[in-house]
Amino acid sequence: MPLSRRGAVLQRSCDASLETVLLHARRLSLTLLRPRLMSSPKNLVVAQSGGPSAVINSSLCGIVQAARDFDTVGTVYAAHHGIEGVLKEELIDLSGQAAEEIALLRRTPAAGSIGTCRYKIREHQQEDFARLIEVFAAHEVGYFLYIGGNDSMDTANKVALLAAERGLDLVGVGVPKTIDNDVGDSEFKLIDHTPGYGSTAKYWMHMVQNANEENAGSCPADPVLVLQAMGRRIGFIPAAARLADPERQLPLQIYLAESPCSLAQLADNVNDQLRRDGRCIVVISEGFDVGDLGELKDAFGHTSFSSSETTVAQVVVNYLNRAGLPVKGAARGNVPGTDQRHAMALASPVDLDEAYRVGRHALALAARGESGFMATILRESGDKYQVRYDQVPLAEVALSERRFPADWIASSGYDVTDEFLRYATPLVGTEMVDLPMEEGRQRLARLRHDMAPQRLPAYIPQADREAAASKVP
Repeated sequence: MPLSRRGAVLQRSCDASLETVLLHARRLSLTLLRPRLMSSPKNLVVAQSGGPSAVINSSLCGIVQAARDFDTVGTVYAAHHGIEGVLKEELIDLSGQAAEEIALLRRTPAAGSIGTCRYKIREHQQEDFARLIEVFAAHEVGYFLYIGGNDSMDTANKVALLAAERGLDLVGVGVPKTIDNDVGDSEFKLIDHTPGYGSTAKYWMHMVQNANEENAGSCPADPVLVLQAMGRRIGFIPAAARLADPERQLPLQIYLAESPCSLAQLADNVNDQLRRDGRCIVVISEGFDVGDLGELKDAFGHTSFSSSETTVAQVVVNYLNRAGLPVKGAARGNVPGTDQRHAMALASPVDLDEAYRVGRHALALAARGESGFMATILRESGDKYQVRYDQVPLAEVALSERRFPADWIASSGYDVTDEFLRYATPLVGTEMVDLPMEEGRQRLARLRHDMAPQRLPAYIPQADREAAASKVP
């Protein structure tokens, strides 16, 4: 059999196997997690996981405020630093907070209010899973809402299934969050976009606008400006740079990890731009392949590019300067950091509103007993941008992996198409966010860390104990 035919047969086999896994997971989830209403009020725990965003607390605000509308929801607790807070029985009472502070969460970025974590509960960590159930039972928790990405949806699904298996009346619901926009499928059927992405896209729209002013003015000395974007190895964030120049009038080149080329080819592209325009702005993905960066991994197994020994931008700048430019001056780099996900002044009003509404929708799902689902955002058809809030099985989200569509990459290899612009433009909105101010400074939410009384023995998360034991000589 020819190799191409073998590959096609293998691909069909893999696709069929994945469909079988998804079908089995969905049937199991729907069997164990049938909708069930609480006969008496049960408490709720909400937690955040992974990297934060400018709008993550808007979802939290939506959850807390919506809980007031349901008699079946008792006290709302926040797990301090995500799932680790549940394991350590560190639960912040949100129901007793001042209404003003809860409302201010809608304009408070990142995760300073309740904390997040990068703790992954793996299959063998049965002690951790058992501890979660013990904590929920001890505090009469009937609802668990987890704000996060694919890994968090997987954890929420496992906890909901385990609770059902062990007879604990617990509703588990996922709330989507990620600036990378990698939650869901590549067909955008599970979710159109994740809260957090629109704000980071807007950040990059303005970043490139302002960087262009810098580059245009200083190009006799610094003709090339290399900007590195977050997003690991998925290209939605660097692609957003094109929002700054939809008419393609700027000397802008965008390099996604999904469209690799050699450093030599990249240098040729840049030098051709320099010969035409005398200057060039390069936006490049932090996951673009330029060789070894001395990468570090986080607890989820993801590369933490900002913790690596060097950066893609620095490698590119070094290469361009060593190879030589056809104009005078040198290339220089700029590597924005976590401000890409917490710059509230550049947040998208559309993103903030949708994050709030999906949080409210997640709470409504939980109150209806819809366990084993993630609240989702789906785009309506038509020319006018509209979305609806729906639900998708956690098992399907946990097993999915979104990729940047190949047909959204321009034929040049260093730009994106108008189809991407049609997708992303509505997400950034047309206005700047209005921030509450106090004596010239932004007024942020300040929650009291009033903890629920601990009713169980102290506990060290299993992975932390295993890591400590592995270091003992």
